[in-house]
Amino acid sequence: MNNKGIGIFDSGIGGLTVVKEIMKQIPYETIYYLGDTARAPYGSKTKETIVRFSSEIVSFLLKKDIKIIVVACNTSSALALNELRKKYKINIIGVIEAGARAAIETTKNNRIGIIGTKATINSKAYEKIIKSYNKNIKVFSYATPLLVPLVEEGWLDEKETEIILKKYLRFFNDKNIDTLLLGCTHYPLLKPIIKKIMPDVNIIDSAIEISKTVKILLETRGMLASRDNSKKTRFYVTDTPETFNKIAKFFLKEKMISAKTVVLK
Repeated sequence: MNNKGIGIFDSGIGGLTVVKEIMKQIPYETIYYLGDTARAPYGSKTKETIVRFSSEIVSFLLKKDIKIIVVACNTSSALALNELRKKYKINIIGVIEAGARAAIETTKNNRIGIIGTKATINSKAYEKIIKSYNKNIKVFSYATPLLVPLVEEGWLDEKETEIILKKYLRFFNDKNIDTLLLGCTHYPLLKPIIKKIMPDVNIIDSAIEISKTVKILLETRGMLASRDNSKKTRFYVTDTPETFNKIAKFFLKEKMISAKTVVLK
């Protein structure tokens, strides 16, 4: 047993999808979450910038009493994960491999679509992992850069959001995919609209998959929190917290969420 906390970070609100799944799958854990809302989105930034931002966040989380760090940001996972693992002596896991494996296991016709930020798509991180497991799978990737800002603004069920999603997802109309991998942890917040547009396609939620990975890792290493752990969940942001608090309360079904604004160095 290990009652230390789990550190989770994202460029903004999207990592709440991971928080929700971890709360569901391993409910006795203490969670420290940081959303870098002042500098979101990460998807259009350089690798050097993303590595620097991610390092600043990990340094902040390490000041808490934590046992593992979850990079709940596909862009950081694609571009900064290796550097973070070299720099810090703590278990750090990213979202990409878990999502890729789930897509491989789900597809029946070996045709997978992926949507994500420009940085994630351009990195080909998902495609490389998928091809390393099965070279016969066809991967169709498409950058959808407007989706993160829409989620950050709380536009989860606006008509304009559906219009933009329809335009983006039109890319897959002639690709005959049977599986769509949501390559950004913000995107599960838009899953109801995506399912409406693509009702016959399997949707892979990387937040669900990474939470399964976290649970298995903690179980196999004897690091799960005890059932009598006085768990707590702490939220931190780098900008004003009002929008974050509003979306977090709605999505996590929690009455009292009050994120603290912090300055990263």
